[in-house]
Amino acid sequence: MCLKIVLFLLLILSSKIYPQQFQYERSIGIFKNATSFYINSTGVVFITDNITDEVYQLDTLGNLLNFIGGYGWEINAFDDPVDIFADPLRVFVTDKNNHRIQRFDKNLNFIFQFYSRESEIEEERFGYPLGAILSNLGDVYILDSENTRILKFDLFGNFIQKIGGYDYGSFSLSNPKQLAVSMQNEIYVIDGNYIYIYDNYGTGLNEIETPEEMLSIRIIFQWLTVNSEDSIYLSNLNSKEQKLIKINLTGFDEDIKIVSSLIFNSKLYVLTTNAILIFFPS
Repeated sequence: MCLKIVLFLLLILSSKIYPQQFQYERSIGIFKNATSFYINSTGVVFITDNITDEVYQLDTLGNLLNFIGGYGWEINAFDDPVDIFADPLRVFVTDKNNHRIQRFDKNLNFIFQFYSRESEIEEERFGYPLGAILSNLGDVYILDSENTRILKFDLFGNFIQKIGGYDYGSFSLSNPKQLAVSMQNEIYVIDGNYIYIYDNYGTGLNEIETPEEMLSIRIIFQWLTVNSEDSIYLSNLNSKEQKLIKINLTGFDEDIKIVSSLIFNSKLYVLTTNAILIFFPS
């Protein structure tokens, strides 16, 4: 019994450990101007590039598995793909200037698109989207920059509700950049110097003040990462404090412009415009 208690306490303590320093290991990928990336739970990496208007699929060793895209408005083409989200079965690409979200299967075969800009129903319209995420409940949340709000749809494109609009009081969005969803189906949105948190019904729950304006937010399992062009902050969502800890990167001497960042299998993956840099905790 005593051994079980000790193991339980170790598990609890380890879930609250915040690695604060990461050592450079290697880099993967060669891109023109990467805009976003994501790693699904099986370890497949997806990257968007807005110069080539392509989506790349890599393994964590950097081997190219597949790619699609090119400039255009047809299916499998993009005009400024600014964000990507992936789970083991699906990939969502935010096709900003085409005012749509393209949904693919895990092998990048086209399945469906979310497009409502010309809808007669004002509540479900979105334009110049900045991101799209899928919750564990099968809800799709789209960050609508044209109307400064989040829209919630089901997987088949049926509108459910709007979140964070002008009528949301202290939880109204003013300049949102990107959104993420937790394992508990809570939505995290970076907006100026704050991260706003909503539950899956759209109710505002909390806000986290950030040390500077952030550009990207990612949640993989319990780890939340946010970053500006110069700095990365980490938070363990299993901790009640949910405080942001600044990360120190070592072993990489070049100045880098950080596009996005995430924790996967204890390693820190940092997307720059030209490559993915991989760091391990030290």
